[in-house]
Amino acid sequence: MSQRNKLKILNDPIYGFITIPNARLFDIIEHKYFQRLRRISQMGVSFLVYPGAHHTRFHHALGCMHLMQKAVRVLRFKGVAISDAEAEALQIAILLHDIGHGPFSHAMEHSIVSGVNHERISELFMEKMNADFNQSLTLAISIFKGHYDRHFMHQLISSQLDMDRLDYLKRDSFYTGVSEGNINSERLIAMLNVVDDQLVVEHKGIYSVEKFLVARRLMYWQVYLHKTSLGAEQLMIRVLKRAKELTDKGEILNCNKPLLYFLENRITEDKFNDDILNTFAELDDYDVISAMKQWMHHDDFVLSELCKMIINRDLLKVKLKKREVSKEKIEKQINLLMSRYDISAHEAGYFVFSGSVENLAYKIKANPINILHKNGKITDVVKASDQLNLKALSKVVKKYFWCYPK
Repeated sequence: MSQRNKLKILNDPIYGFITIPNARLFDIIEHKYFQRLRRISQMGVSFLVYPGAHHTRFHHALGCMHLMQKAVRVLRFKGVAISDAEAEALQIAILLHDIGHGPFSHAMEHSIVSGVNHERISELFMEKMNADFNQSLTLAISIFKGHYDRHFMHQLISSQLDMDRLDYLKRDSFYTGVSEGNINSERLIAMLNVVDDQLVVEHKGIYSVEKFLVARRLMYWQVYLHKTSLGAEQLMIRVLKRAKELTDKGEILNCNKPLLYFLENRITEDKFNDDILNTFAELDDYDVISAMKQWMHHDDFVLSELCKMIINRDLLKVKLKKREVSKEKIEKQINLLMSRYDISAHEAGYFVFSGSVENLAYKIKANPINILHKNGKITDVVKASDQLNLKALSKVVKKYFWCYPK
């Protein structure tokens, strides 16, 4: 029996050819936990606004690995010592950074798996895979958690200018068609360097950093916090919350076993054992879509209507405001629904609700993007830039939304 070739080349619409450099990385990509990412959408329900946004966490993770390969090459060329073991660990860590995401990304985290966040589930997946791979992922996990003594390596995984952000902005821009997010990730990586164990950007790359931060702000308002996407995600969260509420009352809902398990059980971090992890690993977008297609015909008015709204894209009216919506406005809409459909205030609250969103393109105090000047001086990008709007990008912009039936 011939041995399988594990040195694969994949064709990516963003970067062209992506190389899987060794057998271990290939085997990690082939693992069932990682293959599940093919069935988890990168942008949740944003395809209801941008029809092309059907790319997955799988696409994104491979793109991140590709950018990490480039970053390692650049830093080595500039004299930064990175061993082969560290280079591989960096690629593994960025490959697995999103492995704990549930169906439609954040929808489950805010509804039926609320006792543990996706970051912790990612760590649990990594620890389980580490056992499967004879503890060969230990260094990658250490870098991912920020425990490794070379801090710049963790910054490549998680910081304000990491490989994760460099890929998702460019990728999401491509698949949504929103050109404002099309950053020059290759230029940004080419300008990276390390000084005193801190990741820095050489001064001639400052304009690329400025473009990156502006792109991030625009993508959040135009794509990630688009009012229709917000409303659709809130509906998805409420579908799962209503399903859990009915299950808690003794209703048996038709859905796949993994989804039913999380509807019937309240899972906290301390209870998240290997069996639950394997059940979670069987959950993906298809389970939720399949369930909603069945729940559209359920006797419960709330569950049925919420599912119809998403499946048929007959969404709620969503308004973004600079000020908080008054209680009177919300109560008026709730009373209208109560009288129209003969439902309780609690049930009407599934269709009429408010909330807030924040956009902060750059955090000055948290792990800043440092610029390396020709004289060796290092300054925060806000101080180094001659763009006055960068300071504005470091302030939180808060908006309020409210949703109600059309």
